Amino acid sequence: MSTTFQTTAQRLSTLAVLYEQGQASQLMDRTLDKLLAQEAEQCRVQLAEMEADMAVFERQFAMTSAEFMRRYQAGETDDRMDFVEWASLVHMRDNQLQRLGLLTGENAA
Repeated sequence: MSTTFQTTAQRLSTLAVLYEQGQASQLMDRTLDKLLAQEAEQCRVQLAEMEADMAVFERQFAMTSAEFMRRYQAGETDDRMDFVEWASLVHMRDNQLQRLGLLTGENAA
């Protein structure tokens, strides 16, 4: 585990203890709200970029990404670089949606 990760984990643990003890300030609340909102916005921007890239593949191959993934996972496509890239984009998009859901407390899918 990296030192940066350990330091950050310790800081988060400290914040959690302060919240559990009812000792968090309004400044902490506002700062955390802003941090989460900023991270969520960054996720949305990245999602839009990924979805635009996926739309190019959807037009090129005349199928939705969902249909492509069904075929790809069933072994019904070849291993051309476009398909590997498309599958990677779908996985990255799904991970980003999950991250967005965690940041916003909503089901982003």
